[in-house]
Amino acid sequence: MPRLPLIGVTACTREIGPQTYHIAGDKYVRAVAVGAGGVPLVIPALAELMNQSTLLASLDGLLFTGSPSNVEPHHYEGPASAPGTRHDPARDRTTLPLVRAAVAAGIPVLGICRGFQEMNVAFGGTLHQRVHEVEGYMDHREPADEPLDVQYAPRHRLQVQPGGMLDGIGLPSEIQVNSIHGQGVERLAPGLRVEALAPDGLVEAFSVEGARRFALGVQWHPEWQVRTNPNYLAIFQAFGEACREKAGQR
Repeated sequence: MPRLPLIGVTACTREIGPQTYHIAGDKYVRAVAVGAGGVPLVIPALAELMNQSTLLASLDGLLFTGSPSNVEPHHYEGPASAPGTRHDPARDRTTLPLVRAAVAAGIPVLGICRGFQEMNVAFGGTLHQRVHEVEGYMDHREPADEPLDVQYAPRHRLQVQPGGMLDGIGLPSEIQVNSIHGQGVERLAPGLRVEALAPDGLVEAFSVEGARRFALGVQWHPEWQVRTNPNYLAIFQAFGEACREKAGQR
C-alpha cells in the first residue's frame, strides 16, 4: 500500500498569555487530511533553527496558510502599514524563502490567502495593503460581526482563465467564492500566470510558470468546508494528487 504524502502546513506565531505559540488553523490541517488525502505536519515559524534543505527533503507538499497577520511591507518596498495592522515577522522569515525553495525543489505548493500573498511577494510582486481604499476595487473583506458560516459564504463570482491550471483540473469558467481579505495583489510577480480574476479585475489566483509540479496560489479560502464544495475540493484533490506523485518517487 503506498504511503500517504506528508504535507507541511505553515504555522503563525501567537502570544497566548505570557508565552509564544506556533499555531495552524484547524480548517487547514483538516483540509490536507480530508481534501488532499495527506498527513498534515505543522511547520513552526523557526527559520533560524530549521535546515530548509532537510525539511524539504522530508516533505511531499507544502500548504501556505491564511492568517490574521499580513506580510510586512518592507519585503516588497511598500509604505508603512496602517496603525494596528497585525504582522508576524517570524512567519515572514520562514515562509518567504521557503516558497522559493519549495518550488525550485519540485515540491507541490498551495498558497491560500496570506499564503497566496506570500507567494507573490516571494517572487518579486507587491501588494495593495487596503484593497477597499483603492479606486475601482470592491470591498473584499468579510462581514466581521456575522457567524462564520456567513463570513465564509460565497461573496462574488470568479472568472477562471482558459488554458491554465484551474481550467485543467475541471473548474468551470465562472465560479462563486468566499472573500475574506483586506490585502491583495498590486503588481503580479514575474513568472506568475493569472488563473482567476474577481469582477473588479483583482487577481484571485495564479500559478507559477515553469514549476516542475503543482504550484498554485488562491486568494479565497477553498479549505472552508472543502468536502461540500466541488470546486474547492477539486483544488485540494489536484494538490493531493501532485503530493502523492512526489511521495511515490521516494
